[in-house]
Amino acid sequence: MKNILEAPFLVEMVRTCTNMYQHGWDERNGGNISWLLDEAEVAEYLDVNAVLRDIPTGFEAPALEEKYFLVTGTGKYFKNVQYDPAHNLGLIRLSEGGKTAQLLWGFTGGGKFTSEFPAHMMSHAARLSVDPENRIVMHCHPANLLAMTYVHDLDSRSFTRTLWQMCSECVVVFPEGVNVLPWMLCGTNEIGQATAEQMGTARLVVWSQHGIYGAGKDLDETFGLIETAEKAAEIYMKIAHLPLKNTITDEQLHLMEERFGVKAREGFLD
Repeated sequence: MKNILEAPFLVEMVRTCTNMYQHGWDERNGGNISWLLDEAEVAEYLDVNAVLRDIPTGFEAPALEEKYFLVTGTGKYFKNVQYDPAHNLGLIRLSEGGKTAQLLWGFTGGGKFTSEFPAHMMSHAARLSVDPENRIVMHCHPANLLAMTYVHDLDSRSFTRTLWQMCSECVVVFPEGVNVLPWMLCGTNEIGQATAEQMGTARLVVWSQHGIYGAGKDLDETFGLIETAEKAAEIYMKIAHLPLKNTITDEQLHLMEERFGVKAREGFLD
């Protein structure tokens, strides 16, 4: 059996957690990541029949039965993941229709998955129904996107258009736009369900006065989605109080569609 600490998926997870902390997106124990893995890649490093313990999930996710996930732990600090992956991360398999997580590795010292686990799993199920290649759900607290929810209308179309107008690449990177939820109590099945519904039409879902959820095929894509939206929000927060003399027009955004072969979300451009 190969050393799991050398597994590409674990190495990349550690690097990403560290990078997100250094970006200031995951203060203290804020933020979480879950990565859907194939059984074949897990089996190179673990005996998939050796279950360490069962952890109740508190929800159901029949679509994810027997799926494997590498996930960050509750109460764990992203800055510590690189120093002790086994304490801060866990690899689980869902069983009993998603009601039980079978721990195969990690969460040493009695830990368990993030409190946002229901939102993650519901989002995975929603994204897989749209894109079978989806593997990542990532949640964090980028300061500028968070600040923007205090001063901007929370309508998804309006919020998206503002981000698209801040830098040219935005409509190319996330042409489906950004969906925005009003403030909701975090760590609940209710916010998980609401997020999953929004994930049906966009890979980015903003939690007002809290943070953002991103989904994608791999860590690079998902990190890049959030990074691009956060950069646009930073520009907006720097200029929102100033008289606007120039902007990226809808006509110019249509030119970006044509040039890069993307299609902006229906009804979001005039």
